[in-house]
Amino acid sequence: MIDLGYALSRRFPDPPQTDYRTADVRTLRHDLFCGDVYLAEGERELVTAWGWVPVLDFAWALCDIAELLDRDPMGGRASRPQHAELDFTQSADRMRFVRRFGWVDVTADWARDEAVSVSHADLRREARDFLNDVVADLVDMHDGLDDNPAVWNLMARFPRVN
Repeated sequence: MIDLGYALSRRFPDPPQTDYRTADVRTLRHDLFCGDVYLAEGERELVTAWGWVPVLDFAWALCDIAELLDRDPMGGRASRPQHAELDFTQSADRMRFVRRFGWVDVTADWARDEAVSVSHADLRREARDFLNDVVADLVDMHDGLDDNPAVWNLMARFPRVN
């Protein structure tokens, strides 16, 4: 089972004048809610320790990647590897995802000796749960965020799955 988590940074707070009701997608994804994230499976984990990772963007991108890795018509029976990358905008580091036969191997540039392998179904479900949990936490912390149309669209696009 995959475990996803985050911690918001105290070093990179959101600007105090932020109007969360009207923040556009770029601002929501890249300029707010900075911290660190982790992806773990058993004893293996990929953890950032930079403090500046846009947490909402990470959760959003992970959901996009799970869908991208599911585009082969053969699905979990596809023998041809399907690739995706998550690019961290403030550095050259990337997370790489390779799906083959329903399993996804996740590696990160900053942790070359670590790799996490999970079923695609688990990745998809846990990524959506993580996104929904992150948004719920952020809505609790930031007045007006639940009134933002971009957040509504995001939540409609990636509901929880069973």
